[in-house]
Amino acid sequence: VQLVESGGGLVQTGGSLRLSCAASGVTFSSYTMGWFRQAPGKERLFVSAISGSGRTTYYADAVKGRFTISRDNAKNMVYLLMNSLESEDTAVYYCAADLWGSGSKSVSEYEHWGQGTQVTVSS
Repeated sequence: VQLVESGGGLVQTGGSLRLSCAASGVTFSSYTMGWFRQAPGKERLFVSAISGSGRTTYYADAVKGRFTISRDNAKNMVYLLMNSLESEDTAVYYCAADLWGSGSKSVSEYEHWGQGTQVTVSS
């Protein structure tokens, strides 16, 4: 199983980025896909998740209304569109997969992880 994130970078406050995660070696639609982030010296925190079908989405309160998660099961891809970025959004963002998951916010529920992509928001 391999998850590869891309799309991170440096953006100014108020700007937007779209993160992508490519999955291979899995029956993609069987997995709830999640995004987590980890700032320096802090724990890894839940950002968003999407059910295998794509019909159900979950968001952390800190990003609700600003971030949108989506997936394309035909391409084995999951995306995170991040708008109105704030300095507090600066972190390494990780893609994760949870077999038959239910949108858990717990790191331990996700079996597979990508290597992460850095997002830096400058003021």
